[in-house]
This record gives sequence, structure tokens and C-alpha cells, in this order.
Amino acid sequence: MKLNRITTIGAAGALAAIALAGCSATPSSTSSDSPSAAPTSSAITSKIDASLTGTLTAGGSSAQANAQAAWTAAYNAQVKGVTINYDKSQGSGGGVTNFLSGAYDFAGSDSPLNADQTTQSQALCTEGGINIPVYLDGVAIAFNIPGVTDLKLSGETIAKIFALQITDWSDAAITKDNGKALPAGKITTVARSDGSGTTANFTNYLAATQKSVWTFPAGKDWPVEGDVSKQKGGSGVVQAVEAGTGTIGYADHSAIGKLPSVSILQDGKAVPFSAEAVSKTFEVAAVDASNGVKGDLSKKFDYSKLTAETYPIPLVSYAIACTTFKTPAQAALVKSYIGFVSSTLGQQVAAKNAGAAPLPDSVLKAAQESLATIK
Repeated sequence: MKLNRITTIGAAGALAAIALAGCSATPSSTSSDSPSAAPTSSAITSKIDASLTGTLTAGGSSAQANAQAAWTAAYNAQVKGVTINYDKSQGSGGGVTNFLSGAYDFAGSDSPLNADQTTQSQALCTEGGINIPVYLDGVAIAFNIPGVTDLKLSGETIAKIFALQITDWSDAAITKDNGKALPAGKITTVARSDGSGTTANFTNYLAATQKSVWTFPAGKDWPVEGDVSKQKGGSGVVQAVEAGTGTIGYADHSAIGKLPSVSILQDGKAVPFSAEAVSKTFEVAAVDASNGVKGDLSKKFDYSKLTAETYPIPLVSYAIACTTFKTPAQAALVKSYIGFVSSTLGQQVAAKNAGAAPLPDSVLKAAQESLATIK
């Protein structure tokens, strides 16, 4: 198929790109209600210059890993001359550090730049760095308990487990949450050893909703010391949970593979992770939290708005980019790739290959407008 120099992805391109992405990235889960391949007439689209050439160097969020692999494959089906190197081993913390040093063209991060990082970014980006939401998922609480595949826990019980206040699976609080006793056995919590946006999202939830139990600060670094198995990267956490017995840990839902995850008791209802429940969380609880740089689209969650229909630990992950690049050529590459990622098609690719929840059209439209101002 011959591509025009600049094309807006339509139905035929969408079908081809998603099919290619499905072959190039292994999904951790599939959904029977995944969006259709072809965008609707109201789809948020991005213009693709198929003649672009060059290399994008990026990295950070391990939560984005499956989606980034699929996005790269789908994008390269349209733009064959651009090489995209995304290093998931850095985690969100390492991604932001490398971005601020100038080593990355953009960073993937599960939390936006904080005030100090935004100030630092002005040395690199003139006006400063902007945070563009590209990936919506949830923090899953994965577990490995012999003979147990269905586990329900309240937010309070989760906080007590990870605060090391509950240390055995036969604890009365766990029995109450599940309506039956679990076999006795030591609980081993697994957490991130590296700076992690997933950790930030998880601790934000605990600090906001379980203040009487969770007295630790929210942030990218795991705050609990003691008998905790600390592992690098989301994949490290998942591997440790899988290899252990009586283990429980947190990771982006797309990373947990075949491990079961906790259904979280919310207003008396057990809410398992689902794209629909996370989308509902975003709809009712996401609020703007701009860092003050024009075009920034940072979000935060008002956990007081959670309902029995919402998954209570959402995760919004960002592409962090400069407002001004050293060369127009590099700016064009970043705008093109992130523009694809934040289009309806890009979100469908993430849903199909990483089990993510597509971001609302209003967010995608705002992302395209922010990208248009990059120079």
C-alpha cells in the first residue's frame, strides 16, 4: 500500500496497525469488549508524516512497557524510517531523571513532574516540561496464596497488610472481608525498590483513604521498612510474587500476567479491576492539576468521589516532553509519535495489547492541542 506523505489514519490504516501491533506485542490480558479496530467518525486522529526519519530515545514507566511495544509496532507500520527506543528498566523515577538530564527525548512516568522537577525542566525546555496523559490503567494487588484464586480486601485491610500490621493470612480482618477463613500462613509483601510512579499511585490511594492506618508519606519511594521484599521494576515485583508463597504485591494491571488480583471492597461491593471500572474512576474523580506550564495536562484524583462502580486505585501515566526542542526535526518526531499514542487509534492499540482503558476523547483532544504548540 502506498502511503501519502502526510496521512490521517483512517479505517484501513487502523485495521492494519492494530493487527500488526497484536502480532508484535504480547498482551497480558485480553478483553472481549475491546474497542473496534476502526475509529469512529468522531475519532481523535493525528496526522502522520510517513517520510519522517530519525531516532527517539525514551524510557521510564514500566507500566507503559506493553503499550509502548505495541505503540511502536503500530506507529512503524505507518512511519518506517523512525526508530523508537523505549527503556522500561528505568522506572518512572529513572525516566524523569534521564529526561531532565537531556538523555531522553521524552519520558514515560506514572506521576507528573513535581514542582521542583518542573523548575529543573526549564533549563532544558525553556518554558518547562509538560505532562501529557497517554495511558490509563489501574494498580493491581497481585497475590500468590496456595489454593486461593479469589481474594477480597477492604482498603483498610490492604493498608494494614502493606504497613506490616497484618502478617498472617488467617487474620480476622481478612476472614471478615472474605466471609471465610483463609489457610494460616505468613504474608510477604513485595514492593518496588526503585523510584516508581506505580508506588506513587498506590501510596496516594492509601494516604488519601486510610489515614488512620497509613501514616507513611505518599510518593515514588516505598516508605515501609522491615520484612518487605523489594524488587526493581514492575516485572521484578510480579516475578517475586509469582515465585513466592503467601506473597502479595502491587503492579500495573498489564504487568501481572496470570497472577490473580484482589477485588477491592468499595462501599460494600467487591470491585475487581476492569477497564470499565477504571474509566468510571477517571470520569468521576480525575481533576486538573496543571504544573503551570502552558499545555500541561497533569491530573490528580479526588478519592472522596469513589463509588461502588469505580476501581479505587487508578493509574494515569504520562509522556513528559519539552515545549521547545533543540531542533525542529526532533520536535517533529516527538509530536508525531506522541500524537499517534494520544489518538483514538493509539488508545485502541493500548487497550488491545495491554488491557488499558482508553482515555476520554476530551483528554485526547487536549493532548493533540498541547502537542501542536511544541516547537
